[in-house]
Amino acid sequence: MAITQDGLPLGHVEQAAQLCAAGAGWIQLRMKDAAPGPWLATAREVAAVCRAYGAVCIVNDSVEIALAAEADGVHLGRLDRDWREARRQLGPELLLGGTVNDSADAARATAAGCLDYVGVGPLRFTPNKRNLAPVLGLAGVRPLLAQLGALPAWVIGGVTAADLPALRAAGAAGAAVSSALFRNGRAGDNLRALLDAWAAGAVPVTIP
Repeated sequence: MAITQDGLPLGHVEQAAQLCAAGAGWIQLRMKDAAPGPWLATAREVAAVCRAYGAVCIVNDSVEIALAAEADGVHLGRLDRDWREARRQLGPELLLGGTVNDSADAARATAAGCLDYVGVGPLRFTPNKRNLAPVLGLAGVRPLLAQLGALPAWVIGGVTAADLPALRAAGAAGAAVSSALFRNGRAGDNLRALLDAWAAGAVPVTIP
């Protein structure tokens, strides 16, 4: 999952376009503190870019923006919205993801019965997330993945290409990445390195 980022020379639409052109199949639009008007306008453009490339477009934090932008779904943190309420508003077709930081979250996610996937983390410290939950490391991620069972889980929080083989071996469905995508202004190259690392997931890697 490729997550757009505030504060870069490229705007969110340009970020999505570069990532889709490089092969990203899933874009999450993350715009913190954006006013509703610009947020919706950007979401509509990002959704259009994703449709053109056949990629999934997820809006972070807002069911209303996701619906108005005709995105493919929404990702909600623990404090954003009740998941069942969001599912009722979204209907059965759109994707709904939730954040899992600990065992209680994992239990709530499985009991809710309405999520399509979860984001598990943070794996390690990341400057992109405010009010960061306690860092889990691989040792903390593994039992949560086991607890979640068949609910697909993407690991998030400071993930790099070197982490992906170990995360795949631990049972993650994938990883959600932001900072590692945009290092050195080479989003396309960075994405391809991440995809290659995931594909080569048989190689054991130790994550501190």
